[in-house]
Amino acid sequence: MSNNNGQKLAGKVAVITGGSTGIGLTTAQRFVDEGAYVFITGRRQVELEKARALIGKNVTIVQADAANLDDLDRVAAAVRAEKDVVDIIVANAGFVEQVPIDTLTPEHFDKTFNLNARGPVFLVQKLLPLMSRGGSIILVSSAMHVMGIPGHTTYAATKAALRSYARTWAAEFQDRGIRVNTLSPGVTDTPILDSQVTTPEERESLVNRYLSMIPIGRLARAEEIANAALFLASDQSSYMTGADLMNDGGVGQV
Repeated sequence: MSNNNGQKLAGKVAVITGGSTGIGLTTAQRFVDEGAYVFITGRRQVELEKARALIGKNVTIVQADAANLDDLDRVAAAVRAEKDVVDIIVANAGFVEQVPIDTLTPEHFDKTFNLNARGPVFLVQKLLPLMSRGGSIILVSSAMHVMGIPGHTTYAATKAALRSYARTWAAEFQDRGIRVNTLSPGVTDTPILDSQVTTPEERESLVNRYLSMIPIGRLARAEEIANAALFLASDQSSYMTGADLMNDGGVGQV
């Protein structure tokens, strides 16, 4: 339920990994606008400081590698010390590197799985004792978990793992008042897209390839993904658990 001034997350405490740029940052801003206190994590202190300044209030930054279990312990300790409760977890930190199977290395495989698939498991495990009021867990997956796109052997598989976690945990947490859903964005115009290319020409070529597959005919804006995260975090989605919200411009649907 919203409170009297219409804020959908009034009094809620949220933890967002990968919260210093892109979808994570925009979601953090949206949550604070809706009354939440947010903890954001990221690897780069400079980016975290920028994000804190941008968000402006009701935010704590924690430098952490979301694939590193010791760092996740520090995240949980910071939340425990400051708020002693978590209502919303957004497992958003992610990594994508397009590699064909011919040249795929164990290092690439481990890096992708450790951050995208292993990290969220232990993030949730370590924060679960603080979810004493129930709440909502949002696993940021990708439309690619239902698609077959060359070069995405590891990435798509990690995102499919998140979809599976949501089903398992929805059943496992049913007596704790905790809902678990995946949010599966389509191709979103954020720095993670830039990280896949080295020149503006490569970026244009990549974007055009995706645009040819997207019925809505454009990339998503981070704000549009944050809107969906807000829906899943708030009581507006109170009857949803174990589900996959595909906010993808139709790319995974047709």
